[in-house]
Amino acid sequence: MGSTRTAAFHTLGCKLNFAETSTLARSLEEAGYARVKVEERPDVFVLNTCSVTENADKECRQWVRRFQRINPEAFIAVVGCYAQLKPEEIAAIPGVGLVLGANEKFDLAEHIAECHAGLDRGSRKGSAVHSPIKDLKHFVPSWNANDRTRTFLKVQDGCDYFCSFCTIPLARGRSRSGTIAETVAIAQGIAATGVKEIVLTGVNTGDFGRSNGETFLELIAELDRVESIERFRISSIEPNLCSDDVIDFVATSRAFMPHFHMPLQSGSDAILERMRRRYDSALYADRVAHIKRVMPHACIGADVITGTPGENDDEFLKTHNFLRSIAVDYLHAFTYSERANTTAVRMDDTVPMEVRRERTKQLRILSSKFQRAHYERNIGATRNVLFEFEKTVGDMNGYTDNYIRVSVPYDAALANTIVPVQLQRINGDGHMTASVPVADLFEALIS
Repeated sequence: MGSTRTAAFHTLGCKLNFAETSTLARSLEEAGYARVKVEERPDVFVLNTCSVTENADKECRQWVRRFQRINPEAFIAVVGCYAQLKPEEIAAIPGVGLVLGANEKFDLAEHIAECHAGLDRGSRKGSAVHSPIKDLKHFVPSWNANDRTRTFLKVQDGCDYFCSFCTIPLARGRSRSGTIAETVAIAQGIAATGVKEIVLTGVNTGDFGRSNGETFLELIAELDRVESIERFRISSIEPNLCSDDVIDFVATSRAFMPHFHMPLQSGSDAILERMRRRYDSALYADRVAHIKRVMPHACIGADVITGTPGENDDEFLKTHNFLRSIAVDYLHAFTYSERANTTAVRMDDTVPMEVRRERTKQLRILSSKFQRAHYERNIGATRNVLFEFEKTVGDMNGYTDNYIRVSVPYDAALANTIVPVQLQRINGDGHMTASVPVADLFEALIS
């Protein structure tokens, strides 16, 4: 390597992974690396993997091969959920120099340095450094710093729920978090960079603070006092943890947006029980109804999994009918795929893959209808939009408080400002067009 070492990162999976990648990048920068794009032939590639995707192994191998094509001499490190679950398999992929488990990944710079000190360039097998997931007890806060408008802040990690279909507890360990004071201090630091919105993320976000004798409700109440952050969002929260108190707080808060994403997974109580979820459809419907009662304009999203063992046509129809009976505004539909070491993989009544995918397709069509209806209900309304820096074919985009994607003609003065706009119509990209009153724009720019 030359005197200025370079590193590039690629992230697979969820918002939590993106926040952690940003933290890993900062740690390498502190160790003397310059962060560059993947295409710029870095000295080190870091791949942050996901275990949820159906093709985790395939995706990992594809990216390793791509890295090698870009720079055959580069050192490749692999971290993330898949790295914890399958470390030896990944280490055996030609070209991989280092695999780090969940307990080791935040010491990335140190491990890379150790590998370089004794690296055998002729070896076809990388070094896999990982410890049992039960040993993982330390919480490392993370946040992404690439977006000048919005930051994803990890406030919680791990999960104690052990749902029958999920490998996350095996990949990320038990539920843990920092303290409220530590989290507020990080939010204040993020605010100093000019970011306007923080999205709170975690594996089971609403479980924040349980090991510290604190609660998620207490956390959001304290964050709401960080006045230099104008917007907070809750990325996802389990329905059994999205209490009436949390909902009512968001409804009356200064900065928390009227936007909830609650995993449902199935509208069939029989399937929910087999999944080992901690709620039934009645509780979920009650949460949705309460949100809409106190915030009629709120946006509610749901996760749904199709094709888990035992989901016959009648059980899927229950999910479809249940979704149409409640006031959700969009869906994230996922196709169930078998995961090693989970309870579901040993269950009978396996659903054929082509049936699973067809059901996912049906739910994604339903989601499009829900989202369009949400947008249409807001036509003519005036809502605040946080505009982003990026320019797309002469337009700029942003989100309303209730999660409607808005496009307006590009105006550099709007970037990273919150402006009330009147929503007009849905364009060909599925975004809402809007008019920006001149007086409101002027007020936003001088405030």
